[in-house]
Amino acid sequence: MQANRHMAQVEQEMALLYRKYAPGLLTYVRMRVPSPEDAEDLVVEVFLAAIEHAKFTVLSEKAKQLWLWRVTRNKVIDAYRRAKTRQSVTLDHVAEGLFEDEMFSPEYSALRQEDYMDLSVHLQSLPPLQQEILRMRFGQDLSCSEIATKLGKQENVVRVTLSRSLNLLRKIYQRRGEEQEHGLPG
Repeated sequence: MQANRHMAQVEQEMALLYRKYAPGLLTYVRMRVPSPEDAEDLVVEVFLAAIEHAKFTVLSEKAKQLWLWRVTRNKVIDAYRRAKTRQSVTLDHVAEGLFEDEMFSPEYSALRQEDYMDLSVHLQSLPPLQQEILRMRFGQDLSCSEIATKLGKQENVVRVTLSRSLNLLRKIYQRRGEEQEHGLPG
């Protein structure tokens, strides 16, 4: 019980110190660190270090203030050292070109996946021979003569079946587009 009371007292003291010194520390850090977010993170790190420091709570008010400023200064120096060894780019610079090619955007991928699922459903509604011819032509990239040889059919039969299959799929998609235009469920 007494430990909980002690922790509550320490938390209150740290909150008071944060309200008192964080604005000045943040101003100092912002003048030396390019990113405002990094500056805020650095000030939070300073106060986390204070919480983790075993003897911080027993220091006098002035000693705590000096300790916070010294640790802040050291954290800024560490940030400079890290910046020298690794290049950083702000997200603003990256975000502009992130999805310049729309084909790689998450939305496009989701729409493409939805289209593939629709196509799969429509293909399954076709007779097995039409499905097989479409699979061989577009999935395996075989010519009509190669498909005819594999299936033991005449080449002109394969061509006609392929043409009819594609026309049927076209009609399905046209009907679906018209239904969507008129607000009917597809």
